[in-house]
Amino acid sequence: MSIPGGSDPSGPGAGNSGPRQPGPAGSHRPAWIVTLGRRRWIAALLALVLVVAAGIAVFSLNRAGQEAQPAATQTQSPSPTPTPTPTPTPSETPRPAPAPPPPPAPIPDLPAAPMNILVIGSDTRDVPAREAAAHTAATGEPQDQRADTLMVVHVPADRRSLYLISINRDNWVDIPGFGSAKINAALQYGGIDMQTATVQQLLGITIDHTLMLDFGGFKILVDGLGGIDVNVPIPFQSTIDTEHVFSAGVNHLDGQAALEFSRERHAFTDGDLQRVRDQQIMLRAILGRLTAGGALNDVNAVRSLVDFASCCLTVDRGFDPLQAAMLAYSLRNLDVNAIGTMTLPTLGSGFVAGQSVLFPDYGGIAAVGAALREGRIADFAKP
Repeated sequence: MSIPGGSDPSGPGAGNSGPRQPGPAGSHRPAWIVTLGRRRWIAALLALVLVVAAGIAVFSLNRAGQEAQPAATQTQSPSPTPTPTPTPTPSETPRPAPAPPPPPAPIPDLPAAPMNILVIGSDTRDVPAREAAAHTAATGEPQDQRADTLMVVHVPADRRSLYLISINRDNWVDIPGFGSAKINAALQYGGIDMQTATVQQLLGITIDHTLMLDFGGFKILVDGLGGIDVNVPIPFQSTIDTEHVFSAGVNHLDGQAALEFSRERHAFTDGDLQRVRDQQIMLRAILGRLTAGGALNDVNAVRSLVDFASCCLTVDRGFDPLQAAMLAYSLRNLDVNAIGTMTLPTLGSGFVAGQSVLFPDYGGIAAVGAALREGRIADFAKP
C-alpha cells in the first residue's frame, strides 16, 4: 500500500528517515522487537485507514438517503464525527387524494330543424303498453289497448316554444291498412306504427318520433318528479278510482291524482272536449316542472331524467336514449308561457255503427297541417 507523497512503509529501509538513535543505556533492541514494533505500526495505520474509509462510506450513504426522502421528512442532525447509524424507517406516504370525476360527456345539439312528436296515452290496464305494442308488432294480433290521449307536439327549430295539437280520440277517420274507425283504434289493431301512420295521413305531416305512456307509467313518472302543480280551471270531483276532489286554482297532485285529472270526462258538460283541454294543461305543467330552475341545462340531470323515464316510456325504434337526451337538452331555453295549444276542429258528433263519434273538419285540419309544414302553427295554437 502506498501513500501519496511518501515512501512505501513495507519496503527496505522503512522508518530510516534519519540517523539511527542508540537505545537506552547504550543497548540495542533485538530484531524481533524491532519487527514487532514495525508490525504494530503497520496494523495501526491500516486500522486508521479502514476507520476513515468506513466513516466516509457511512456519511455518503446517509447523505444519499436524505436526498432521496421528501423534503418534508428531512432533518438536520450534524455530528462532529460521522458514525454508522441505523437506516431510518421510511415514513408512510399519505395516500393521494382521489382524482375528481371526469366531466360529463357533452350532449350533442340537435340540428336546427323543426320536429313533430306524437304523444300517445294508452288506456291498457292488464298488460303494460310496451308489452302490448311489442306483441302486436311481432304477431300482427290486436291488443286490448286504445289511445286515450293523442297529441302532436310541434317543436320549432329555435326550441324556445312548443305547440300542442290535440286530436280527439273519437274522430272517425280512415286507418291505413284497416279501414274506417275511431282514430284511437289504430293503436289496438296495429300498435305504434299504425297509430303514427294514421296521424301522419290525417294531417299530411311527418312524425319524427313517437312516445307512448300507459296509466301505470304515468303515475310513476309524476311521483318521480315529486308531484305536479296543476292550475285547475274548473273545480270537479273525479268519477273514477279515488274520486279525488279538485278545487279551482293550483293543486299539487301526486301520480294517482294527476291520472284522474287527465282521464276525467263525465264530470263536465262538454265531456271529452274538456278532458282534452285538461290533458294539455297537464303536459304544460309537466314541462314547467322539468324546466324549472334551469334543470335542463345540467347534462347529468338530463341523462338521469332520460334513464328514469326509460322505465315507463315506449318509443319508436329510432328514438334511442341519446336522441331522447338530445331532445330534452335542446329544450333547456323553453319558455313555458309561450306554449301554444289547440284541438283539431270537427264538424260535430253523431253515430256510426252504433258508436258515438266525431266527424273531422277536413278543411280545417288541412289548414293546420299546412301551418305545421310551413312553420305557421302559431297562427292556430295560442298560449
